[in-house]
Amino acid sequence: MAAPASEQLGLYISIPFCRSKCTYCNFASGVYPVSEHARYIQRLIEEMRGARLWSDNLGADLPSRLDTIYLGGGTPSLLAPDLVAQLFAAIRAEFTVEPDAEITAECAPGQLADATLAALARAGVNRISLGVQSFIDREAHHSGRLHSRAIVLDDLKRLRAAGIPNLNLDLIAGLAGQTFASWQESVTVLIDAGIPHASIYMLEVDDESRLGRELMAGGARYHADLVPSDDAMARMYETAIESLSAAGLPQYEISNFARAGFESRHNLRYWLRRPYLGIGLDASSMLRAKPRLSESAQPGYVLRSTTTDDLKSYLDASQPPEAAWLSPERQHEEAWFLGLRLNTGVSVSALRREFGNQLVAHVLGTVEQLADRGLLTFDGETARLTPQGRLLSNDVFQEFLENADSCSPLAAN
Repeated sequence: MAAPASEQLGLYISIPFCRSKCTYCNFASGVYPVSEHARYIQRLIEEMRGARLWSDNLGADLPSRLDTIYLGGGTPSLLAPDLVAQLFAAIRAEFTVEPDAEITAECAPGQLADATLAALARAGVNRISLGVQSFIDREAHHSGRLHSRAIVLDDLKRLRAAGIPNLNLDLIAGLAGQTFASWQESVTVLIDAGIPHASIYMLEVDDESRLGRELMAGGARYHADLVPSDDAMARMYETAIESLSAAGLPQYEISNFARAGFESRHNLRYWLRRPYLGIGLDASSMLRAKPRLSESAQPGYVLRSTTTDDLKSYLDASQPPEAAWLSPERQHEEAWFLGLRLNTGVSVSALRREFGNQLVAHVLGTVEQLADRGLLTFDGETARLTPQGRLLSNDVFQEFLENADSCSPLAAN
């Protein structure tokens, strides 16, 4: 029997290794020697073994039962089979994995060897997310991807044959050289593939990425001159929502679409503010304070932490995670901008039960103003983003952030 939700934990594991670096990517990932893989897995295992002592010292509650596990990256599918086995053996030694746990691994098309696929399946992985980004080979190659459409479709066959039908495909609207017609073709191929979950992103160009630096410099080395306009990206995103919904994949979050029962349970943890532990490079955690508080914890506070994004520092264990206790006021802000990501929206009565009427009443004027601007719908009980609000979601979320410093930083040990 599964434990109550309050006693369950999600585990995120960062695997930062890539075969090539995408032009738009600013994640803490890169092309590192294969010789680093084994050392990194051992460091992950050490971090996992020390997680309970670390959380106890800070006064944070670390549930022992996992109902979601997510291997992100980077490209976890680059791990050798024996490293996959070592990692999952360590997970099961430190935690109890629920029988119905959702266990996801991100994979790059064409970079999942048969032996690694078999190892993932033996380890209990029952959901795979493929970073396709485009089914148009030219667009994929322009962005630094190494696969073709044929490779993606072949991988889907292999995954289903291995007994993993719970599949997600990512697409990005706004890749260099993308046209409205080519975007529609990618969406159609995704739909025809019959997968139960899709993630649709609009390209966000960060100035820390190669593509971002080229855009700022007006260069064309990474085809920056071929990136579609913001208006074109918005139109692509809107048509994808319509096409996917018509095909039985309704939107349930700004970037995510699923058949009933196939929503990402792990990602829902983030949006619903349920506890999760992140280990590995640049991984984040959210844990609640123990009922019996330590000196560092405070009533009603939540611990958020992030590990270093420097691989050498992580491998040397020379830099502990940065951690801070978030006050109820800060959590209330998060409840709005995380909850609004979901199509179900934010329940005012639920927030009142959690945070009290005074905090909630303080922002209802902002909610009504956003509704007047056509960015939210609000009936007095539930607030939801409108289609226009989803396109301008970052601007909407900013409205819920206060300038006051409402978190208490601390040095994690």
